[in-house]
Amino acid sequence: MQNNAILLQTLTVEQLQQLIGTSVRNGIIELQKEIQTKDNSEELMTREETCQFLKIDSSTLWAWTNNGKVKAYGIGARRYYKKSEIMECLTLLKK
Repeated sequence: MQNNAILLQTLTVEQLQQLIGTSVRNGIIELQKEIQTKDNSEELMTREETCQFLKIDSSTLWAWTNNGKVKAYGIGARRYYKKSEIMECLTLLKK
């Protein structure tokens, strides 16, 4: 185990601010790298989450699923939607 003890008595205020700033910056950089490498495209969403994501009513999602516009996956009575497939279903509208 590494000992990272800092004696505050020997630090100036500027040194302490610099030390805290460096630690926070390093933490933010690590978090950004983690977010960029994490692939959420295969994330499964429930009906409710999908409706919230698309900002639609559950009856609209039900109709789109029955018409084959979106794919649903199920276990028992539960239905799930892949976020990547929902994004693929979105079409660009011409202006």
